Amino acid sequence: TEDEVAEMDTVKGVRESGKRLITMIFRKNNVMLLFLVPDGKAESVKRVFDYMEAGLGLDVFRRVFPVILTDNGSEFKKVNELELTEEYEHRTHIYYCDPMASWQKGCLEKNHEFIRYAIPKGKSLNPYTQDDITLLMNHINSIKRPGLGNKSPYELVDKEDRVFQELMKLLKMHLIPPDEVHLMPDLFIEK
Repeated sequence: TEDEVAEMDTVKGVRESGKRLITMIFRKNNVMLLFLVPDGKAESVKRVFDYMEAGLGLDVFRRVFPVILTDNGSEFKKVNELELTEEYEHRTHIYYCDPMASWQKGCLEKNHEFIRYAIPKGKSLNPYTQDDITLLMNHINSIKRPGLGNKSPYELVDKEDRVFQELMKLLKMHLIPPDEVHLMPDLFIEK
C-alpha cells in the first residue's frame, strides 16, 4: 500500500565532492531519516542499508522498508546491492521515479526545506558528524505541522509499532519538546 512506501534521495552541501546526506521519509507518518555519507557513491548508500540491516535484523529491515521509491541518481543505480543482502536474500524493493518527475517523491522533496533552515544551501556538509545530523533529524521530526493535524512526525509514530520503535532506537531518534525545537544554523555549535 501507499503507506508502506519510503521515499529516498540525496542532499548535497555544495557542488563539491564531499559529504552528502541520504534522506528517507515514511509516507505513513512523515518521519524523515538522515544519514551523513562521505560521498555520492553507490557504495556509501549500500553501507547505510547494510548498517540498518545489521542493526535491525533482516526480518525487521524488510518490515520497515518493504518498498523504497527514489530517483535514478548514480548513487542508487546498483539496485541489486540495495535490494539484496550479502547472502543474496531479498531485503527491499527499489522503484524509480520517472525521469524529471521528482514530484513523485514530493513528500521528501518538501521536507528537504527543513534541512536548509539549519544548513543553508551552498554550505558544505564536510564539517558535520553523524551526531550533528542525528540532532538535526530529531529537531525536524519534532516540528508540529498543520498538514499533520498539528502533530509532529514523531507524534504520529504508533506506540504499538514495535518494528518502527526498533528503528528509532537504532538511529537514536527521540522527540524534542516543542519549546526546545530549534531549526536555525546555530543548532550546531559553530561548524
